[in-house]
Amino acid sequence: MSDHPPVVHDDPEGEPPWAMQLAIRAEKADPPSHEAVCEVAASAVVHLLADERFAEAVERWEDGRIRKVTRRARGARWREVGELAGVTVARGGAEVRAFPPGPVTEVPPGIAKLQIAGTDLERAETEPPAAPYAALVHNPDAKMSTGKAAAQSGHAAHLLYRTLPPAERDAWLAAGAPVHFLGFPWDEAVARASVHIRDAGYTEVAPGTMTAVAWLVTS
Repeated sequence: MSDHPPVVHDDPEGEPPWAMQLAIRAEKADPPSHEAVCEVAASAVVHLLADERFAEAVERWEDGRIRKVTRRARGARWREVGELAGVTVARGGAEVRAFPPGPVTEVPPGIAKLQIAGTDLERAETEPPAAPYAALVHNPDAKMSTGKAAAQSGHAAHLLYRTLPPAERDAWLAAGAPVHFLGFPWDEAVARASVHIRDAGYTEVAPGTMTAVAWLVTS
């Protein structure tokens, strides 16, 4: 069983921790569903990991503890962060932009002013994409806001991407790295999954809680 983080390191001594920032588009008039946001956040993480423009920043980030910070944006602020370096994925009414990781002390102002806490969207089932896709299941006993759940989804997709055989990884990426949030019995999901995420417990859940699992569906 593989657990988060994908690369187990401590943060370099004397340096600030690094994090990948994620921005959820959450317009008041037509907000996305919780499930769609989790799916798209996970896909956005994978696309950023695969983007050679950000390889150096990703390598440095993965040398320390893997952190992801989820924020929300709407209107002009969403358009503003869209001008910053990053990768946006849109599907099922949800849009998430992932930004290259960097020190938490040097978050670009346009991102830093976005709200972190309090993102909790309505639940709604989503349509499964064509295979290959990543199946994603969250622990029903781990009560998480949409922002927290999106970060955990990103961790699961991150670890899956890093541990898949190259041929399966490349086929998934070529398909757009789609992710499907499943309502699946938790015990069965844990047994089936190839990656298992245990949270550090900084926010919302106790340290060591298994929050999410994932596996690749190929047919």
